[in-house]
Amino acid sequence: MAASLLDAMPAAEARDALLRCCGSSRWAEGVIAGRPYRDARALFAAAEACWQSLGREDWLEAFRHHPRIGDREALRAKFATTRDWAAAEQSAAVAASDATLDALAEANREYEARFGHIFIVCASGKSADEMLALAQARLGNDAEAELRIAAAEQAKITRLRLEKLLTEVPR
Repeated sequence: MAASLLDAMPAAEARDALLRCCGSSRWAEGVIAGRPYRDARALFAAAEACWQSLGREDWLEAFRHHPRIGDREALRAKFATTRDWAAAEQSAAVAASDATLDALAEANREYEARFGHIFIVCASGKSADEMLALAQARLGNDAEAELRIAAAEQAKITRLRLEKLLTEVPR
């Protein structure tokens, strides 16, 4: 789908498409409000600017739309609308050893208990061991710094998903 097809969609359909990229409703509404976009680059710039203009609650809303890294059950059940994208993004985690997945699950639990939201990382191209090391290292951050790091990771994920959205064949 080219940016022009996103522009032509009714607002409700565009909102649904954008929420597959980022689970923040204010972000989706902001991107919709900026239509039309002259090209994909303009869409990406507007999406990033909109994300940066949001605050903590909007970021947390987006985080809640992600399965935990390596959580195969959540990918199958709760996150069906983004399952294929999330599964591809987390493919290295799914192929990891049981010991690594157990350690990643434990790091996820510690992270969530410490920060009040799930561990967000742009998983594309990262092995489960790399994501585990990142989760463990980020446990040492203070809450405000970690929120900003997680938001930056969400922005990377959103960009990748927008790129995927624009290459989908319209239904």
